[in-house]
Amino acid sequence: MKRRGFVIAGSAALFSTGLGWWAEAKRGNAASGQPGLSPHEGELVEDPKGLLDLRPGFKYRVLQRGGATMSDGYRVPGRPDAMGCFDLGDGRWALMRNHELGKSAQSMSAYPNKRAPKEAYDPHGHGGVTRVVLDVHGKVLSSNLVLTGTSRNCAGGMSPWGWLTCEDSVEEGHGHVFLCATEATRVRPPLRIEAYGRFLHEAVAIDPDDHTAYLTEDRADGCLYRYVPRDRADPFGPGQLQAMAIDGRPRFKLGNDLPPNAQLRVRWLDVPAKEGEKDNLRYASQERGAAVVTRGEGIWRLDDGFAFTSTTGGPIASGQIFHLKPTREGGALRLIAQANDQGTLDMPDNLTVTPWGDLMVCEDNMRAPFLRLVTQRGRVLPFAFNRATKSEFAGVCFSPDGEILFVNIQEQNLTLAIEGPWATLRGA
Repeated sequence: MKRRGFVIAGSAALFSTGLGWWAEAKRGNAASGQPGLSPHEGELVEDPKGLLDLRPGFKYRVLQRGGATMSDGYRVPGRPDAMGCFDLGDGRWALMRNHELGKSAQSMSAYPNKRAPKEAYDPHGHGGVTRVVLDVHGKVLSSNLVLTGTSRNCAGGMSPWGWLTCEDSVEEGHGHVFLCATEATRVRPPLRIEAYGRFLHEAVAIDPDDHTAYLTEDRADGCLYRYVPRDRADPFGPGQLQAMAIDGRPRFKLGNDLPPNAQLRVRWLDVPAKEGEKDNLRYASQERGAAVVTRGEGIWRLDDGFAFTSTTGGPIASGQIFHLKPTREGGALRLIAQANDQGTLDMPDNLTVTPWGDLMVCEDNMRAPFLRLVTQRGRVLPFAFNRATKSEFAGVCFSPDGEILFVNIQEQNLTLAIEGPWATLRGA
């Protein structure tokens, strides 16, 4: 993707600076980063259709349903997961969408009861990526299959080069990150990124300054990694894979109960990418002193750092959200939110940054899944509730102009667009 398109898309979602999470913490604002203490504030309006309750003034519409026929003749696959919305630069947007399907899910694939296309990465894999092309009002213009034959495409991330999709699988031949072109009008051969290593990939976020990739691992005993390319102009070329460690605390478990606004110094350890061949990368990293991240899932650019979730971290194993401000040699890590009761925050997964700098967070708990707003003042507010089922929210992201929020309800195979008075949430 052209650099221009990436910058435009980032203006609303990827590089929003907001009021400054880190500045608030450094000033010692008592309201900033008080994890998990805010009760629900503001009632959600019950949906008469029984699908999605929302804050007052907001409305949703269904963009696509699993099983519908796309413009290229393939079917919309099931289990939609992470998404990113890119500006194509000609009055159109490309909503890139993952599908978390494994080898046993052919009935939910883009081509049920048919042979895989020749472009498939693995003819027995049924995960992949679809593209939904929209106009600037969010109207669907077309849709098509972009990548297929991968396994359990869970999260991913936006980049200057297109959509990065991650396999949450370490089946033989899988466990990689793939690059998908936002302009692809048909399914294309896979572009596998060897440099990002092989492990149970969840999400990825790119530093716009040096093109370092920050990568989460969806394991109870996983790590947080980064890939530092030697040359910014060659982001997938020679470089170094590293794991995050807490300075002076080898093998520190981030899932521990941490005090509000806890801050930790981090350092980066070189790790051998070849360990991923046997799914041993986290073990090799922790032997060198890397920190343990309890189910690292969503990650997104926030201010001059990154926000990421630990889905089962914290005192009741219901989740934490961190802000990482990295440097070349080290950096700092701060706790943004921590679940002290499941009524406030319950297993955060995918997340994105709002146009004004707060976080919008998907829950994946199979109990009562909410879409939550985590504000810079330390408040955790409900934004949406899945009234129909206990299925997780996934793929939350904003349109390039910041006016439309896209999200999936995975088990119902729905992609939704949400619009409303966003200004009412600023400064919450």
